[in-house]
Amino acid sequence: MLNLRPILFVLGLVLSKLAMFMYVPALVAFFTGTGGFLSFAQAIVITHIAAFAFLTLGRTKNFRLNVRDMFLITSLVWSIASVFAALPFVFINHISFTDAYFETMSGITTTGSTVLSGLDTMAPSILLWRSLLQWLGGVGFIVMAVAVLPMLNVGGMKLFQTESSDWSDKSSPRAKTVAKNIVSVYLVLTVLCILGYMVTGMTAFEAINHAFTTLSTGGYSTSDGSMNHFSKGTHWVAIVFMFLGGLPFLLLVSSVNKRRPMDIVRDAQVRGFFWLFIIASLTIAVWLHLNNHYAFIDALRVSMFNIVSVVTTTGFGLDDFTAWGALPSTLFIFLMMSGACSGSTAGGIKIFRFQIAMALLKKQMMNLIHPSGVFVQRYNQRPVNEDIVRSVVAFGITFIITIIVIAATLSSMGLDPITSISGSITAVANVGPGMGDIIGPTGNFAPLPDTAKWVLSFGMLMGRLEILTILVLFFPAFWRR
Repeated sequence: MLNLRPILFVLGLVLSKLAMFMYVPALVAFFTGTGGFLSFAQAIVITHIAAFAFLTLGRTKNFRLNVRDMFLITSLVWSIASVFAALPFVFINHISFTDAYFETMSGITTTGSTVLSGLDTMAPSILLWRSLLQWLGGVGFIVMAVAVLPMLNVGGMKLFQTESSDWSDKSSPRAKTVAKNIVSVYLVLTVLCILGYMVTGMTAFEAINHAFTTLSTGGYSTSDGSMNHFSKGTHWVAIVFMFLGGLPFLLLVSSVNKRRPMDIVRDAQVRGFFWLFIIASLTIAVWLHLNNHYAFIDALRVSMFNIVSVVTTTGFGLDDFTAWGALPSTLFIFLMMSGACSGSTAGGIKIFRFQIAMALLKKQMMNLIHPSGVFVQRYNQRPVNEDIVRSVVAFGITFIITIIVIAATLSSMGLDPITSISGSITAVANVGPGMGDIIGPTGNFAPLPDTAKWVLSFGMLMGRLEILTILVLFFPAFWRR
């Protein structure tokens, strides 16, 4: 049986915290006199009332959650929080609830796809709210990836299970300490990113917004021109902090606490992420220099920016990479799905799954050469059991099937193949921009039909929660005793 009261209570806690964060843009609107204060006040009151109702209905003395409850809570938190977080967009921008929900789901899952335009003249309060949603979604996913997904054994995440993944009474103090340390590192990096942006020419408001969306690898900007609107110096700052956002935060915390920075360098996943970034960047830089007549330093800056933006699923725009030619366009399609490190703010398949798949392939080849041999599959000097391998394979297959199903659904609505396929990939991988004239780096998702936006919103949610967390809810066995 599902424990309905504790589930409602957790949802109430989440909504109460969401309402508290709404005060920040509301105060900005009030003190700057730029509009939006009354609209945010309405959203705050509605969200507080809903939170109070959930907390009242869910209050119980026996607060215990089982694994099935955690699956349902994980899905409901993102879905229901997006409903209430969408209210300011409806009240201030006067857009449909469909568009508002799409924008919010894109923000809170740090996808970065948008239906809004005219950002340069938009109310500062709503711009800050968009950025804040991505910042909250980024740190929320890190904590979930460290503490919840390994416990649920989703997509091979059990490989990263530590004491912080155990929320039992015995280990919860340790788990809470790890969560606080992760938030502390996240805050420090955010402040450093803000300072970096201000030094390279952004205003304080622009720097705060872009720091929120850079470290969370979300990609929302305060300008329709995205990062094209800012100096070359800001591009280099963005490259550094997008890369840092793609690193495993639990490893960052551990290396800081133990004062062993080389632990990061030794990690197989970090090395894989680094070399993917370097090799892809140099390949595209040489291509741009030889074929598109870029000066090499500009080619390197533009290629590194776009590669790290796509691999970490940030989605910041800098030039239209779909116009660079056949090789870059083909490469970017695959990079959209790759993702960065597990336990980071990035989406996508994640580097460790490719590495485990390659280790499995190597083991299979060795078994073919030496049928009687016994070969142990290892990752980061640790043996990888069959349970983790099966989970990784299941995730990979489901990831591809999900993209195919969503792309087919979009095509059935009359969208062209490029928009359908790239839209599906960018939603499930939480990248942001797609490809083509409509949803490419210089377009947005506003022209799409409402049904397509709901389908893509669901795709973003599935991608952010590692797909299997959502998919299990559709099996009848999940709802049986």
